[in-house]
Amino acid sequence: MKAIEIKKDIYWVGVIDWNLRNFHGYRTGRGSSYNAYLIIDEKITLIDTAKESFKDELLDRISSIIDPAKIDYIICNHLEQDHSGSIPAVMEKCPHAEIYTCMPNGLKNIPKFYGDLNYKGVKAGDSLNIGKRTLQFLPVPMLHWPDSMFTYCPEEQILFSNDGFGQHLASSLRFDDEVDYSTLMYEAKKYYANILMLYGRQAETALKATANLDIKIIATGHGIIWRKYVKEIFANYTKWCTNDVEDEAIVVYDSMWHSTEKMAKFIVEGFAQKGIPAQLYDLKENHISDLVTEFLTRKYIAVGSPTLNNNMMPTVASFLCYLKGLSPKDKNRLAFAFGSYGWGGQSIAQVEEELKNCGFTIWLDNMRIKNIPTKDELLQISETILNK
Repeated sequence: MKAIEIKKDIYWVGVIDWNLRNFHGYRTGRGSSYNAYLIIDEKITLIDTAKESFKDELLDRISSIIDPAKIDYIICNHLEQDHSGSIPAVMEKCPHAEIYTCMPNGLKNIPKFYGDLNYKGVKAGDSLNIGKRTLQFLPVPMLHWPDSMFTYCPEEQILFSNDGFGQHLASSLRFDDEVDYSTLMYEAKKYYANILMLYGRQAETALKATANLDIKIIATGHGIIWRKYVKEIFANYTKWCTNDVEDEAIVVYDSMWHSTEKMAKFIVEGFAQKGIPAQLYDLKENHISDLVTEFLTRKYIAVGSPTLNNNMMPTVASFLCYLKGLSPKDKNRLAFAFGSYGWGGQSIAQVEEELKNCGFTIWLDNMRIKNIPTKDELLQISETILNK
């Protein structure tokens, strides 16, 4: 396992998780990586580590450059175990190394993870001289843990961003100009939607904290390193964290005997007639993490469910629970519920209530059709949307 030089004497020494397919309920169909970086200077510095199960690969890559025993400093930008889990294995090789972590939460909590080691706390404005280079520390609390921070090297114009700007994307290539741009930006969007949407305000604060830095490379904690499209990923983060949405719709549903499905298709037709692009998703066929990604930049959301045992379908409940947990809370998002039913029809009001709990404005009264919808009832759906 060989290290990859990203600038003179600065190496990617991370690991690639080709087979990761689920991360906290988020489907990672393209795998991921756990990125760590080795800086060779007067004080040899390792920035982040990797998931514990990949410790041998991490140490192999480090060993392709130097004896790990020579490491002087370890920067822990974030305690979550996919980034910090190999700290004990590295410390076995360099027991006198100092571990730098964010104050107060990193310093307070890291002993609970890894016991009694040589920890140092850093705060906003602190810097660490490692020889020809300096490392500056930028706490970004709740992006997405209380201890999260960025580390910036002004001499190299590199931002070591940990979970910021990352993607779950496994690749033997390391840089943004080496991979397909649309795939890369989609995975960055998916990562933001599923991991960081809840922390939009904190993401906006983090962007402001980096605004005056000259950044030529963003060395992420997951996925691909940004060097060509730095401005583009910053621009997209600005759009995503400020809920700058497009005049587009997403229609999400589950159906038992195709009646709610028929309604969903005529809802899409109504949006199309109104000149609003709409995308249709059956929850039996699409993963909720993919739907949240599509939702991120769309103004309208319609969610449909038939009634099952006096409740909405479990797939719909799961989607709304997942979406609500990401706390979009944007009154400018326009939503409505729909569905067919046999007798009680409780599900449609339940869906509407959850959409309100997500923080959306209800755009249309919920649409309820008993049993199999007639052609006239379906046409009325499209007309209602068209005339709204």
